[in-house]
Parts: sequence; structure tokens; C-alpha cells
Amino acid sequence: MKIVAAEIDSVGNDIDYTELSQIGDVTFYKDKVTEANAKERMDGVEILCINKSRITKELLDNAPDLKLICEFATGFDNVDINECAKRGIKVANVAGYSTMSVAQHTFALLFYLMESLHDYDHFVKDGEYAAQEVFTKLDIPYHEIDGMTWGIIGMGNIGRKVAQIATAFGAKVIFYPASGRTKNTALDYEYELVSFDELLERSDILSLHCPLTDKTRNLINKEAFYKMKDSAYLINVARGPVVNEQDLYEALKEEEIAGAGLDVLSVEPMAKENPLLELQDSKKLFITPHMAWASVEARERCVHEVCLNIKAFEKGEVRNIVN
Repeated sequence: MKIVAAEIDSVGNDIDYTELSQIGDVTFYKDKVTEANAKERMDGVEILCINKSRITKELLDNAPDLKLICEFATGFDNVDINECAKRGIKVANVAGYSTMSVAQHTFALLFYLMESLHDYDHFVKDGEYAAQEVFTKLDIPYHEIDGMTWGIIGMGNIGRKVAQIATAFGAKVIFYPASGRTKNTALDYEYELVSFDELLERSDILSLHCPLTDKTRNLINKEAFYKMKDSAYLINVARGPVVNEQDLYEALKEEEIAGAGLDVLSVEPMAKENPLLELQDSKKLFITPHMAWASVEARERCVHEVCLNIKAFEKGEVRNIVN
């Protein structure tokens, strides 16, 4: 079986791909498969493994033998699902592999902001701590999560894991479902379901774990920031366009919220004209380059799950097929 694994750089060169190589004849590419290179790369290929490559009708025209597309990811909006269905090409994704990694990074973003870790690190490494007589530094106050209200948008696997950890720290967890529904289900008994406005008004910490949909695009905008506490922190590890970045810039500049930790942006890599680049205060804004999902363990699970998807497909079994 002939397999192409594209965009390996986006999964990592530190990951062992032996399991994938044992399935068939695999050709690895560092970059994306595109309409321009598909004719050369996809000749005789039955299985294509990708991450962000855009699979269009034109690309598929140059992949006549393709039977299965495997995402090194949960999302599959980069693939023309309808066109694949017309051609009998199955598409499989990987779900749940990064839950622990993203949940952990949610707290890393928060602690960096809440405890002003950048400033403390600079204070010590710059020699100021060694030069003073007092054993501590108290002019940058921070607060405990215990007793705070932690709001969550999107109570899926990641949201629920964050809720569990936040509860362990003593926070009161409330949530607003990404679907916008207003009634509790049997799965929601652990946490309080509230309206969107109530979530904004009550949350000391607001973390986003929702998919990007018509309902969630620009959900966190100027009006939302106006309703939030000026002491609140926003954490976005969901999708960049859920937050209006211009409105976030203005909210941080005007101190309508205390700070924001982001792992995702509306354009990735970050656009040079993004207004958030103008904010250099690390107590207000901390951005990481879309790596919350990417612990070594998560990436290893991702590759293993892709291999299981391929093996199931070979046996005629339905596993993580989205079309």
C-alpha cells in the first residue's frame, strides 16, 4: 500500500514513525501537499496523511488512486468532504489525543499571567534579588484561584478536564455550552450551566474550549469585554477567530480585563499587522505559537491513532470516519 505522509514538520521530527512505516510504503514530506505538487507526489498513492493541507477538487483530480485521507488532527475543515464523498474517498480524523496537553497548557498560560512570572524571572536574573536585603518581593501582588469563579465555554473533553483541575484548585466552575443550548443534560450535573451574559459577568477566569462555528466566531468581542470584570483573565486555547483580536487589544489597553493568554490566533503564523503585537506588557498578554496540543505524548498518540485508523480501514472497519 502506497502512503504519503505530508507536513511531518507540523507533527515533529522527534516522533517515531516506525509504526506508520510498517503499514505500507510511506513517503514523508516536510511540507504540504498542494494542487501544484499533487500530480508528482500522489501518483499511485492510496492513503494520504495530512495536517493543514487543503484538499480541493483540483488536488483530488491529480490523486486518482486515493482511497483514504487521514488527518493528523481533530479538525477536518481543510478537506472538501463533499467532493471526497462523491469520489468514494473516506476521511478519518483523530479525536481526544491532546486533551491532557491542552488542559495543562491552559493553566500554564494562566499562571504566567496571574503570578507575573515574567517579571519575577527578570527580577532574579537581572541581579536585583541578589542586590537587595529583603528575602522576598511583595510589590507585584497575585491571588489564589481558590474561591474564584472559573467560566468555561465548551464543555467537551478538554473543557471538562479543565473544569476538574480548576475545581481541585478550589474554583467554582460555571459554563456556557458552545452550542448555545440553555437546558442542562444529564452530563452537566457537576457544573452550573449559565447564560452567556451571566458567564461573562461572574467569571474571574474565562477559558475557551469550543469549536469554531457560526455561533462562536467573534463571540468574545467588544460587547463581551465590556460585560467582563476588569480583574478577569481570558484564556483562549480553542480557535483564534472566537476572539475578536482588535477588540481584545482595545480591552487590554483600556484595562477592561486584567489579562489574556492565547495559544491560537485568527491568522497563523501571526500576521505582522496583528494589533496584539503592539502590547509588550507580559502581565497583560501572553501568546504561545499554537502549541498547547503538542506535548510529546499527545503527538505520539496522534500518530498511533492515525495508524489505527489506517489498519481499521484496511480491514473494512469504520473508525473515526467523518464522511
